[in-house]
Amino acid sequence: MATGSGGGGGGGGGGLASNLDGQEAASNSAQSGAVAALSNVPACAAAPPASPPVLGLHREPMYNWQATKSSLKERFAFLFNNELLSDVRFIVGKSRQAQRIPAHKFVLAAGSAVFDAMFNGGMATTSAEIELPDVEPAAFLSLLRFLYSDEVHIGPETVMTTLYTAKKYAVPALEGHCVEFLTKHLRADNAFMLLTQARLFDEPQLASLCLDTIDKSTADAINAEGFTDIDLDTLCAVLERDTLSIRENRLFGAVVRWAEAECYRQQLPPTSENKQKVLGKALPLIRFPLMTVEEFAAVNPKPRVDYIDRPRCCLRGEECSINRFQQVESRWGYSGTSDRIRFNVSRRISIVGFGLYGSIHGPTDYQVNIQIIESDKRITLGQNDTGFSCDGTANTFRVMFKEPVEILPNVSYTACATLKGPDSHYGTKGLKKVIQESITGTKTTFLFFSSPGNNNGTSVEDGQIPEIIYYT
Repeated sequence: MATGSGGGGGGGGGGLASNLDGQEAASNSAQSGAVAALSNVPACAAAPPASPPVLGLHREPMYNWQATKSSLKERFAFLFNNELLSDVRFIVGKSRQAQRIPAHKFVLAAGSAVFDAMFNGGMATTSAEIELPDVEPAAFLSLLRFLYSDEVHIGPETVMTTLYTAKKYAVPALEGHCVEFLTKHLRADNAFMLLTQARLFDEPQLASLCLDTIDKSTADAINAEGFTDIDLDTLCAVLERDTLSIRENRLFGAVVRWAEAECYRQQLPPTSENKQKVLGKALPLIRFPLMTVEEFAAVNPKPRVDYIDRPRCCLRGEECSINRFQQVESRWGYSGTSDRIRFNVSRRISIVGFGLYGSIHGPTDYQVNIQIIESDKRITLGQNDTGFSCDGTANTFRVMFKEPVEILPNVSYTACATLKGPDSHYGTKGLKKVIQESITGTKTTFLFFSSPGNNNGTSVEDGQIPEIIYYT
């Protein structure tokens, strides 16, 4: 019995098919993901037969069958998967799931250079049965149906294996139909899975469409389940692009998720060192300089650099924060007006940022301007035009000043935050007085007052700017 797993016994056809051999494992592992991404219909498999069956053979009377077929196409279609006049059989698939499929050498050789070499080349096989353990029976039948009748029968369950089979046996017209099917079903939530397949099967047109989809809907694409399953080269190809529509810190967060998944695949503990190890050449492609200072401060793991990285810090003491609200509610809107709250403190501190509430609609990016104003003199002591990303929870999110702002005791100051973004959470049951005690026992008292004038609605009782982050 001959074996066709390497492209058949034909010497001339080996070169045409052997370049696909290394793709078999990747194609098979991606098939279940392709079904899930392209269809909501669960795949069902019948119990495997005890021996390779012959699928769906014609049982019509054989005498004078030609008279019932009015065209060459009908006659050839009748011979598809038919023992009548067949001169070769294929054992397709592995072990107990293998199936015996009859065929006709002339039809196959006329439609595929690989089959032509297999049956008619200098090292043509003489076996009546040829094993194809690397090919799925349904995909092989789709290939034969196309060669016999020009009919295309593909679906979410078979498109990837059919594309692999069409590539293996050099049938570019069927390849094109598979790529067209995938293109029609391309969405943000399956773009990374299809991009991996497009690169695997060397389909540049499909790969380009996948990349365009990722560019336009980057956040949705990286949040899809298939993102963490891509290979390192595909990840790098995406990170090299200048056209991704996402903030760099959120992109980095997705890359960290990919690194955690890769550690699991390589059976490594997901430590910072191992994450950096599996990221390898991808890590330098993260554009850390595009992050704000506060976004970079939250980066973990930090990228390795070849310079001294000991911190230079003018601040002494401990970082502290106070929250002036006792409860969180929804919804707080924004129209370009600043949220403001006045306060004074009992001792000298340095404010480094605010904690702000984020979106009630899930993960979102905000643009924000923060300021501290000395109220009586109307002098802006510190400000920063920046942004922050939130995850849709009721937590607060740090927004930092470029430099610490010195706050003196018993002087009135106004904290301002002008947000641009969707409706957010907000605080209620506000406290007029908040006392913070440090680990050394030092107490700092904050007194809050509503800020009159042009205000988005924040007051002592409710609103934005729930937290003040400072050093003593």
